[in-house]
Formats: sequence, C-alpha cells, structure tokens
Amino acid sequence: MSEVTENPIEETPSSEENSGPPQNSLLSAMAGEYFGTFVLVFFGVGSVNAAVATGAQAGLWQVAVVWAVGVSLGIYTAASLSGAHINPAITVVAAVYDKFPLRRVVPYWVAQVAGAATASIVLYGMFSEAIIEFERLHGLLRGGPGSELSAMMFGEYFPNPAVFGSAEDAWRIITPQSAFIAEMVGTAMLAFLVATVTHDRNTSKPPSAMGAVIIGLGVAAIISVVAPLTQAGLNPARDFGPRLVAYFLGWGEIAIPGPRNGFFTVYIVAPIVGALIGGGIYRLIARRYPKA
Repeated sequence: MSEVTENPIEETPSSEENSGPPQNSLLSAMAGEYFGTFVLVFFGVGSVNAAVATGAQAGLWQVAVVWAVGVSLGIYTAASLSGAHINPAITVVAAVYDKFPLRRVVPYWVAQVAGAATASIVLYGMFSEAIIEFERLHGLLRGGPGSELSAMMFGEYFPNPAVFGSAEDAWRIITPQSAFIAEMVGTAMLAFLVATVTHDRNTSKPPSAMGAVIIGLGVAAIISVVAPLTQAGLNPARDFGPRLVAYFLGWGEIAIPGPRNGFFTVYIVAPIVGALIGGGIYRLIARRYPKA
C-alpha cells in the first residue's frame, strides 16, 4: 500500500513541465524524502499493525482511509524539500519523463527506504507485545511456515493472508504472474493519477494544496481493489523497508525472499514497470492539451 508525490523537481526550473519547488540541496531533498516516507509508512503500515494485531480497523476500507491520510501528510511533509516523490517508482518516472537529475535517483531511493525502515522500527517498538500475543493466539512460530500472518504487518504477501490465509492451498488463488499484473496495474493507476493532479498541461488540475488530498483518496481507492490480492504495495520503499526490518526481527526467510520467492519481482519490479506505463500514458494524452 502506498504512494505518491507532487510533480518532481526538474533540472531546469523554467521548463513547462516543472511546477515543483526550486532545486534544493541534495541533503535537504533527501531529508524531505526520508521524513515524507516515514510519515507515509508510520500511518499506513501502522494501520495494518493495528488492524492485524488488535482488530482496531473493521474492514479494508478503514485501513485504506488511514493510508490516504498517511499519503497526504507524507506529501505535505516532503513537498517543499524534495517534490514529495516518497516512492521509488515515482522517482523513476520523474527521471525518465521529466528531466529529474539522474544523480539524485539513488539518493532518493536510499532516503525513501531508510524512512520506511525507521518508521517500521518505531511501529514494532509500539506494537511488539501485541504482535507477540497475536502470534501466541494463532500458534505462529515467527519465521516458520504460516508466520506471514504476522509478517504481513510489515512486508506484503500474495494472496493477502488476512483474506485467504497462509496455507499453500491459498496460493492457487493468485499466481506470481497475477500478482505481478495486479501490482503493475495498481501502480500504473497511481502514476496516472499523480500526473493528472500535478501536470501543468492539465488546466483542470486542482490547486497544489488539494493535490495531496486527491492523491491520498486515489491511493485508498486503488488499495480497495488491489489489496485483497497482493496487499497493494504500489511503492517499493513501502514494502522493502518494512520487510527488511521484519527479516532482522526474526521472520527471516518468511520476510526475504518470502515463501513464494516473489517479493523482488512483485513488489519492486512490477510497481516500477507500472509507474512507467501509467506515467507514460498520461504524458501521451497531455501532448494534446493546449499549453497553459
């Protein structure tokens, strides 16, 4: 589950594509990505922790709404410092289509993953006893077969263990190929939405202050469709940062590489491919718009 960004910063501020803030120092931009992704993951992954470990949220939509809030607040946190990518897939889109400096791509990724991992460490500090009790009640040995039922509070799995369980019989419900398609299409929709809300060629785009809210609501809608299948990652940092923390907290191979060995292709490659598709389709459409 994830997110999301403002229009990326460009190398040449005078370009028609650029509606972001002036180019900031790399350290300032990395700080923006770090704290923006921290906020995103704290609320989004935190809602999953609360839902699974305590039953606090009743149904998928309540979790999705908290994700929407997290996405919006993450964008507001990072926008003036970095352009608020807070998602490695969106950073790739910015680099491929919007002249975002290539030298900033890897530092942005590092900051995004670090922010996600830090938020996950904080969340585990808050929920550790509740998670241990959840594992006791469900007879789970952390890192053993079936413990993705608790690991899903951090990384993501397909099909969604909360919906279909973790037995191998559930695996036939969604294959790795279907999971790849789900994450690719979901992230394509996200990138298309981000471009629609932020692109200067769209004369009907909302004011920038409202864009974050609309993107957040869009993420909630995408989660409602995709999450039953794959938990709706849509953001490689959102998955990999928490998954890395889970690996070191005892979930081991259940976290990385996961019981189906698909975390890299489904939750990292598929979102990047999807974002490039969705962002590219919008830009083809935008060429037909008159210049503002």
